[in-house]
Amino acid sequence: MNARQMVVVMLFAAGLITGALAQTPVVTSIQGNGNVTWTNAVNTNAIYRVEWAATAGGPWCQSLQSVHTIDALGDQSFGAAVPMFYRVVMTTNQPPVGMVWIDGGGVELGQNNIAVPVHTNFVSGFWMDEMLVTKMEWDQVYLWAITNGYTFDNAGSGKGTNHPVQSVNFYDCLKWCNARSQKEGSTPCYYIDPIYFNLYKAGDLAISNEWVNWNSGGYRLPTEAEWEKAARGGRRGHLFPWGGDTISHSQANYFSTNTYSYDVSPTRGHHPIYNDGVQPYTSPVGSFPANGFGLHDMAGNVFQWCWDWYGAYSAAYQTDPRGLASGTNRVQHGASWEFAGGAFWARCAARNVNVQGNGSPYVGFRCVRGP
Repeated sequence: MNARQMVVVMLFAAGLITGALAQTPVVTSIQGNGNVTWTNAVNTNAIYRVEWAATAGGPWCQSLQSVHTIDALGDQSFGAAVPMFYRVVMTTNQPPVGMVWIDGGGVELGQNNIAVPVHTNFVSGFWMDEMLVTKMEWDQVYLWAITNGYTFDNAGSGKGTNHPVQSVNFYDCLKWCNARSQKEGSTPCYYIDPIYFNLYKAGDLAISNEWVNWNSGGYRLPTEAEWEKAARGGRRGHLFPWGGDTISHSQANYFSTNTYSYDVSPTRGHHPIYNDGVQPYTSPVGSFPANGFGLHDMAGNVFQWCWDWYGAYSAAYQTDPRGLASGTNRVQHGASWEFAGGAFWARCAARNVNVQGNGSPYVGFRCVRGP
């Protein structure tokens, strides 16, 4: 049993019932002190939930204060507060390959002196690509797409097969998401009408919120709220995805300067490892440690397209906000290997703006999908 597959629960009742949506966890031991261990050999990235009941037959509840969600990515413990029956259930379907689950809940977005007003939204759970879309992944879908009725403004560039694809614009990304969905047998998200009849496959169209099938389960760009929630890695109040307030070349591929007090890198300018004299100076995806959700490159390497039109934050509490109904430019997050203000843009709440049709060597993307 490896550490990514084990979680521990303290049981006060005599019985244990297990269940799952995708695969039932396998109990491996029950010790005399009440500790029970279980594994799930397939869904190592799945999310588990502890539920309680007064009788072994249920009904099963989630409202007990100390009963909470457990992330199967690490060893965790659960201490039951009262004598009850408890069971462990998997709350997500089988994890898509290469994606991690971002649990739903309230999240504080924005930050003073960066993006205001600071506000709280509820963001439902979603899957997100662990890595930026690579050139190899882009090519696999792109070559399928252009033989199945899709057209793109850009063929996509990349320094290597395991580097992020770049020089793709907003329209390219939407169509690529649709093609990825179709290629894998999922229902696409983006259409050119509000009844989801005509799939978006060609042209440069200002797709509206109403033309997105948000519940299809297909691949799409993250909303700004989803992206920022994911970037924070389950932490709040810190500048950067790793839960800290300083940045250096040991943590991200960005252009370092002495302009910002939080840029403490001992090396300045382009990242010394990836500055080989041949631009772009991107790094292979996953070259730096992941954040608390297991996501790599949420700061640096390339900027990442988000769904939302760029505009003022709303101070109102919202559930799954999707941005303005219309606008001129789209939001980007994450910073890139270039740009003299790299540390500035690498902050979780920092918002960049870009023209939808602009595909540059500083911009890439990653996908999300619903449960």
